[in-house]
Amino acid sequence: MKDLPLSKVYQFLEPGPVVLLTTAHKGRANVMTMSWHMMVDFDPPLIACIVSNRDHSFTGLRATKECVIALPSIEIAEKVAAIGNCSGRDTDKFDAFHLTLGEAKHVGAPLVAECFVNIECKVVNTSLVNKYCLFVLEGLKGWIDPTQKEPRTLHHKGFGKFIVDGETIELKSRMP
Repeated sequence: MKDLPLSKVYQFLEPGPVVLLTTAHKGRANVMTMSWHMMVDFDPPLIACIVSNRDHSFTGLRATKECVIALPSIEIAEKVAAIGNCSGRDTDKFDAFHLTLGEAKHVGAPLVAECFVNIECKVVNTSLVNKYCLFVLEGLKGWIDPTQKEPRTLHHKGFGKFIVDGETIELKSRMP
């Protein structure tokens, strides 16, 4: 074994696929790239996520207490990375990256039509926002694009590196 700098630990623990998080605040939609999230519960789905208070989306999420989490596939990977490398403060990212706004049923934040799954969410816990920028979201409505067959997701490894998920294997499970 060799020393691993603690600043690089997250590269090995990154939990799930890179997602897009949308908000709508003061009449303006925004989208950000996010990889710091995790499932907390199943039914209803609870999702914890970190949105830095330096991100433009933080203000919208905190004010409206609602968002959409959209799962992009590898087909729009370059857009996803580019979205994460600019700020919604000075860029209309939907326009700049030619994303299609979809209408959500329960929240004001838009769906992202190019993504294969969209989850409308409301914030249900903010007790760790001031200290850790951690929001707990409850999924209110899920959407799936059935035309996107076997979409492959991106997983962030840090510093511009990503893993693309690949082969699916099935192992015995006792879960219902």
